[in-house]
Amino acid sequence: MWKTYVKQAWVLLRQNPLFSTLYIVGTGLAIGMTMIVAMIYYVKLAPVYPEENRGRTLYLESAQFKNGQQTWQSALSYSALQDWALHFENAEVTSAEFSSWGLNDNAYIQPADRSGDFHPQMKMVDPAFFRVYAFRFLEGNPFTEADLQSGIRTAVISDDLARRLFGTVEGAVGKSFSLSYIHYRVCGVVQGGSYLTPRSYAQVYLPYTLAPNYRRSQSPDMFPYIGSYRLTFLVKDDAQARALKAEVKDVTRRLNLEHEGQWKMELWEQPRTHALSAFQDYPAQDFSFWAKVRYFGLMLLVLLLVPALNLMGMISSRMENRLAEMGVRKSFGADRGKLLGQVMWENLLLTLLGGLLGLIIAWLFIYVGREWVFTLLDDYPEAIPQGANAYVSGEMLFAPAVFGCALLLCVVLNMLSALVPAWLSLRKPIVNSLYERR
Repeated sequence: MWKTYVKQAWVLLRQNPLFSTLYIVGTGLAIGMTMIVAMIYYVKLAPVYPEENRGRTLYLESAQFKNGQQTWQSALSYSALQDWALHFENAEVTSAEFSSWGLNDNAYIQPADRSGDFHPQMKMVDPAFFRVYAFRFLEGNPFTEADLQSGIRTAVISDDLARRLFGTVEGAVGKSFSLSYIHYRVCGVVQGGSYLTPRSYAQVYLPYTLAPNYRRSQSPDMFPYIGSYRLTFLVKDDAQARALKAEVKDVTRRLNLEHEGQWKMELWEQPRTHALSAFQDYPAQDFSFWAKVRYFGLMLLVLLLVPALNLMGMISSRMENRLAEMGVRKSFGADRGKLLGQVMWENLLLTLLGGLLGLIIAWLFIYVGREWVFTLLDDYPEAIPQGANAYVSGEMLFAPAVFGCALLLCVVLNMLSALVPAWLSLRKPIVNSLYERR
């Protein structure tokens, strides 16, 4: 039966090109805009390469210190790493990253072909960083703990940088390149990620002990634990994550008791989960789960309900024009259920075509505007640095969750826009419907 309905729907689609075009375009724009929002947050939250462990990753990025007169807020110092920050028991992996202002801006690579100096995206990390993030090594291996402790000038680089420097990935291990006129030896080449995964993205990964001031505290006399290190934890499951948070709170309480009268440390609700960090701009920011639910509910209402109401008006007008047809079919024995089923199948076909158009619109918009579209919903958007690779991978675009969301939106939009006017029109008596032929 449904095949008959689809054939009839296709004939009606060709007979009413203006209505069909408006319906498909309206549905496509509604679903396209909704899909863009869904894909933005999918890229921020989903386990995509190399951040495949996002669901088990937590971050401790900043701390606040007060002494009654001054308040400082910054990352942790090297002393904090040595004294307590790297010694939490409830974490499978703990990684420290050195991050200082202007780290990337002040670094230039001098290519051997003298094609011109350029900025690489750089991170100064420890070997545990490559256990937190699931990098695929195309050549070589990450630098070791011994390399970190001895400060050997070695580097892991991305495959796109290897091709730019050496023309190929093969054989890149063991070669050297000049970074700010200092030579570094390549120990490994990884499959590069995208700048859209900023926690892990870089083109050059160096041991943080190569930073000239990696041991320095920003205020050693007043606040010895203020510095430039951010921590990333990999936990086994949610239970271990809760245990880690409790352990961090216990360490905070102990340190505040030990230094009572000197300073007080505040870590808020850190370490934060990856999901929380995607919605909360900084750890000290007030965050309300229900406020976010209301925000996205309102957004979904605007993106879906308003177009659905417009389509409902169009379908209602169209049903008024088809009352005579429905009256004739009723007089020949067609019941209300069959007629309603036909109308729903007709609109479902149009909605599916609109959904396909919406997916194409979303994919094109995401691909063309990938350098700025992912910052649209950020409170403090930042421009993608020049030279950074902000590609959209296949797993970001062709995700099962996104396809399922698109299909659900198609069905919901169809039901909202077609069911009510069709039901109201088909309730009219046969006599009234037949008189519409006049």
